[in-house]
Amino acid sequence: MVRRRIKEGYTATVARISAVLITLNEEARVRDALESVAFCDEILVMDAGSTDRTREIAAAMGAHVVVNSPWPGFVAQRNLAVSIARNEWILALDADERITSPLRDEILSLAEHGFNRSGYRIPRVTWHLGRFIRGTDWYPDPQLRLFDRRKGRWRGGRIHESVLVDGAVGRLRHEIEHYPYSDISDHLRRIERYTTLWTAGAREAGRRSRLADLLVAPAWSFARNYAIRGGFKLGTAGLIISLLNAHYTFLKFAKLWEHARRHESEE
Repeated sequence: MVRRRIKEGYTATVARISAVLITLNEEARVRDALESVAFCDEILVMDAGSTDRTREIAAAMGAHVVVNSPWPGFVAQRNLAVSIARNEWILALDADERITSPLRDEILSLAEHGFNRSGYRIPRVTWHLGRFIRGTDWYPDPQLRLFDRRKGRWRGGRIHESVLVDGAVGRLRHEIEHYPYSDISDHLRRIERYTTLWTAGAREAGRRSRLADLLVAPAWSFARNYAIRGGFKLGTAGLIISLLNAHYTFLKFAKLWEHARRHESEE
């Protein structure tokens, strides 16, 4: 679907874009996310049964709100939301993310001149511990979030889902801003949750935890984050994030080992 835009004396064909968000109890963050995609032709919020004011806030801001509960998993929820959107071009965003003004202008320019790729990866920068983290495994963290739904869909396991498209993929210059954690305690709670989800997926795939996974993998994670990918340039914040990323690596393999040990003792 396209629209005609008249600008400076000429008419151009402009692709319509649907911004698509999935939510669950995001009343503290959803307003800023929705404001950042106000330039899109449609905003669709797929909610998983929020018990706070997420849906009311989204509806008041003009979003099309759809409820799908119980939670079917990230991939299924995202693909359902994409399928319901009115437009073929999708801009996928989470409630803890923001489209910056330069990125908005870059996307609008592409839409006006014609998308020439099946999808576009966008760099994402995370705000944590009082600064944007441009280093460690967290950056530039390219995310394929702008795509033609006729050529792509969400795929993946319980976590770390991503969009795969048929055809060429471009890269945008400007960043999505990411605000995932309120503090270190929140970060640790997320690590606990996501390592549990990762472990469940690894068990289903038949993976086992080896001694090297427990010893070498966390050490390599810290070295990669802190030394190779520039965490040391970020001061104390870079050190803490590198250590927490190593902790994530250790904890997921420790949980996988624990599951195997428990299973063996039950046999």
